[in-house]
Amino acid sequence: MKEKIMAASIALFEQKGFSETSIQDIMDMLGVTKGTFYYYFKSKEELLMDIHLRYIEGLLEKQKNIMEDAAKTVKEKVFEIVYMLIHSIEKQGRQARIFFREMKHLNAEHLKKIVEKRDLFRYNLQSLIEEGMRNGELRDDLPPSIATLTVLGAANWSYQWFRPDGELSDFEVAEHMVAILLEGMEKK
Repeated sequence: MKEKIMAASIALFEQKGFSETSIQDIMDMLGVTKGTFYYYFKSKEELLMDIHLRYIEGLLEKQKNIMEDAAKTVKEKVFEIVYMLIHSIEKQGRQARIFFREMKHLNAEHLKKIVEKRDLFRYNLQSLIEEGMRNGELRDDLPPSIATLTVLGAANWSYQWFRPDGELSDFEVAEHMVAILLEGMEKK
């Protein structure tokens, strides 16, 4: 039932927004009582925190697996991370939109935990980019922090515009995005 509550909440939060969705709306969608909700969650905000944690912890785990793959180059790992972010938007688009759009509704303590995990994702990527700068795969005349934020900005913002049923697949979008980010648009 906890999973059903989360799934219904995600659908309603995406459709109506966190503030405009009541616990009763969630329960009505499932046809159960509020007591069922409170058996699993203390509050609607705690439910939102669980949605956020599940999303960011899943991304961190996938990122860790990519970064630990010794058979891949830095460029391949950057591609895999960008692809993973875009693919997660295809597969978990609602959670991604809620993660970025509804974070403002978390209390200070919960927000701190999410921001720490989000920053960990960023710093992991930055360490990968720095490795590529050191080993000669990537330009070393750029600030690693700006390179990292540029990659994340492009990939994370795709939750707003990427459409799985669009002209390009998530893989193709990731290929083009990484080519632009790593090679630029300048004609050679």
